[in-house]
Amino acid sequence: QVQLVESGGGLVQAGGSLRLSCAASGRTATRAWFRQAPGKEREFVAAISWSDITAYADSVKGRFTISRDNAKNTMYLQMNSLKPEDTAVYYCAAGRTLGRRIDDYNYWGQGTQVTVSS
Repeated sequence: QVQLVESGGGLVQAGGSLRLSCAASGRTATRAWFRQAPGKEREFVAAISWSDITAYADSVKGRFTISRDNAKNTMYLQMNSLKPEDTAVYYCAAGRTLGRRIDDYNYWGQGTQVTVSS
């Protein structure tokens, strides 16, 4: 059983930056970020494999950067040029394959709120 704990969320103005962190209690192959805005389904944001292969949703490509420190079992999401439509609860996930579907991931964190004001 792997436990995931997110941190780094908060309130920021449009155009600003935030960095999210996700600490894991154990080693995991693939890590990912998803987000869920009020009244919407949870959606894929970015994923990274153990060997640093990455994937991004089109909506965040060029603005967000996913990375990981395997020695610390920690993953990061650097979010730049934030927009009000990025407002959501951001969830960390862990799984075995580099996928974009919720079903690709076995473990989930509790989420951290990101709010972008206009």
